[in-house]
Amino acid sequence: MKKILAFFTILTIISCSSKDVIIEEISFLFENSNAQPNLVSNDGSLSLSWISSNDEDNASLNISQFNDGKWTKPQTIAKGSDWFVNWADFPAHAINGDLILTNYLKKSESGTYTYDVVLSLQKLSGEKIKEDFILHSDGIKAEHGFVSIIPNENQGFYITWLDGRNTLEKEIDGHHKPMTIRFAEITAVGDVVNETELDSSTCDCCQTSIAASENGPIVVYRDRSKEEVRDIYIARRINDVWESPSPVHKDGWIINGCPVNGPKVAVNSNNFAVSWFTVSNGKPTVNLSFSKSNGNSFGSPLKINDHNAIGRIDVTFLNDQEVIVSYIEVDDVGTYLRIKKVSIDGIISAPITISKIDGGRNTGVPQLEIFNNEIFIVWTVFTDEKNQLKSVKLNSENL
Repeated sequence: MKKILAFFTILTIISCSSKDVIIEEISFLFENSNAQPNLVSNDGSLSLSWISSNDEDNASLNISQFNDGKWTKPQTIAKGSDWFVNWADFPAHAINGDLILTNYLKKSESGTYTYDVVLSLQKLSGEKIKEDFILHSDGIKAEHGFVSIIPNENQGFYITWLDGRNTLEKEIDGHHKPMTIRFAEITAVGDVVNETELDSSTCDCCQTSIAASENGPIVVYRDRSKEEVRDIYIARRINDVWESPSPVHKDGWIINGCPVNGPKVAVNSNNFAVSWFTVSNGKPTVNLSFSKSNGNSFGSPLKINDHNAIGRIDVTFLNDQEVIVSYIEVDDVGTYLRIKKVSIDGIISAPITISKIDGGRNTGVPQLEIFNNEIFIVWTVFTDEKNQLKSVKLNSENL
């Protein structure tokens, strides 16, 4: 891989509240196509992983950290020519101390959606601990993906994913059984333990989200009922016991297919924030709902978008009372990536436009994080006949 070429551009964006918001762009130039970003802020570090691929379909998983105002030279975690590379099902990673856990998707058979979740555990220095091991224990040639990872309190990691091990079987009505969502823990030496099924019927290809609360891990995902209602559900582990999943809100969105538009959860103390996309009322909408009770109940959804939503949301706590939500929407002029600040009391700021954006698959799922009181956003653009990462930051104190 060629050495990173980075440059900084200062842009001034005028928000609807007439504030001047300075957005600093940090661009990367690589020899190959680069996409599928995953941005993570945790324990005083900001890290970015992505997939680089060339015309021969060779792919590599790379990771970089943000230090001294720039992205560091990336480490290459893994390489392969038999990966499943997809705009929506991007690799996840998490850092715990000096350990980093990453995943990529590897084809297990010739079928389009037949692939495994492969993990790699190493130190930040690059020292390998356990390479290229399969997450799931079923051994079935089916779809496995849409992974979310966070560190846990035991120097290891919590991980959740969509699992298609049952989809090869048929139900009484002749239809294939649905996807499931599963959870496991990865120890500091790379052992997969405490694997369990959280829900026996989920949407096929919506991103999952995981967070750690004061009572244990929580997982948020798009459910699927027998009537094809695809609302957002939450599963909580309380005192080491998983409760039955429950809806964040009963949208009642019936759709006979996956919208490829997953939810995102953020946690601060006993406050939860869940944002998601729905078309339950006939209008594409980005919703946000808070829980002030560790997820026992959620408040009425707050509508975030002002125009027709495309979704692909992210959310993170700015402080203990406010979150930042990112989302894509389209108006009569174009398609835009925007953010809003929302308080747990329901006060919603005016939107800030981050960029005009391609609403197609090349954009991927924009990533949002807070680091050192700055808001970082990363997404994919198509330029010079290839995909490339684009990252910006803005000072949160100006919002």
